[in-house]
Amino acid sequence: MFRSIFPKLIALTTLVASPFATAAPTRAEDKAGAFDFYVLALSWSPTFCSGERGQKSPQQCGADKKFSFIVHGLWPQNESGYPQSCASSEPRTVPDAVGRPYFDIMPSMGLIGHQWRKHGTCTGLSQKDYLEKIRSAYNKIKLPQDLTALKTAGTFSAEVIEQKFTEINPGLTADSIAVNCEASKFEEVRICMTKDLGFRPCTQVDRGGCKIKRITVPPAQ
Repeated sequence: MFRSIFPKLIALTTLVASPFATAAPTRAEDKAGAFDFYVLALSWSPTFCSGERGQKSPQQCGADKKFSFIVHGLWPQNESGYPQSCASSEPRTVPDAVGRPYFDIMPSMGLIGHQWRKHGTCTGLSQKDYLEKIRSAYNKIKLPQDLTALKTAGTFSAEVIEQKFTEINPGLTADSIAVNCEASKFEEVRICMTKDLGFRPCTQVDRGGCKIKRITVPPAQ
């Protein structure tokens, strides 16, 4: 099942709290650079911040923070399964000077460090190049303004949320994107991209998305 393949947003609790989180041990079969495509996970910050976990995450959820979509991660993915925590000659800890310029899209060193250790090491890129790749992937996506500008909670189906993205992102199709939920709340979208950051279909990711008809989207404002 898809849920056993990708981490849930709930993991952000520990990511924000500890920039020195320990990654899973490396697996001999996971080789840096040996993957088929990327999954860009864009989390809906208001859902995270509306819960108990968000109250412990001032970098993301403080009173002066008004994030809508943030980057959960850019994940190397295979047609079946994904590599994680690959051996790398790069340091396991991401220096503040390298990570902080990305706080506008990934608002804590805990999140950045965890994503590097678990996923970035498997790209074959350096820390700096991985974060630049994340920035490039994020910049590739046009975000639906009728979601980012919500003043009150909205209710949409997963299909409608996907359509909001496909309508404004040429080349992005319904089989290249999946909506994920936390219970009945909007958690994130996962968009499949080639290594050159073009859009591409991904059956496994699409099949594992949330399909419910009424998803609550808390406002970002």
